[in-house]
Order: sequence, then structure tokens, then C-alpha cells
Amino acid sequence: MASNELKNLLNPNAGGDLGDIVNRARKMGDLTRALCDGLPEEFTGAIIAANLRENGDLVVIASSSAWASRLRFETDSLLAAARGAGLNATTCRIRVSQT
Repeated sequence: MASNELKNLLNPNAGGDLGDIVNRARKMGDLTRALCDGLPEEFTGAIIAANLRENGDLVVIASSSAWASRLRFETDSLLAAARGAGLNATTCRIRVSQT
């Protein structure tokens, strides 16, 4: 595969499947940062990733079960942070990372 073909394959503006994956990963990273910024500093490291489903369900992946328990008390703040980022989040689910 030529170098230019590889660049186009990974280019999020090229419209290919991998470009869509790159765009989705960027959006998830932006959402995760927005949620982390919406929490007090003591929650640093609590959130591994976040995603917004089409039905408005905000899914937050916590780094441990202890963090998940604490984050469940912060669902209003998480929803507000997602809405502040321009997303239509209606509910929030906290999950624990499986790693």
C-alpha cells in the first residue's frame, strides 16, 4: 500500500470507514475531557472514557468500582457538563472498566 493511500485511509475527512472511527474516537475523547472538567479536581483519574448514545444516554466508564460509586452521586454534574458541551444527554449510566 502506498504512503498516500495509507494517509487517506486514516484521514477523518476522506469519508472512509476508518476516518469515521477516527472522528468518533475524537468526539469520545472530547466528551471525556468535558466531563472531567465538570467535576472537582479530586475526581482526576476517575473517568476512563465516555460516550453518548443516540437515545441521549450518557455512558461513563469509571476506572474502578470505588470511583463508579462516587461518580453515581455526580450524575447531575456529569449531565450538566455534557449539555454544556452542546450534547443532548438525558440520562447517565456509570459503568466500571473491565480492564
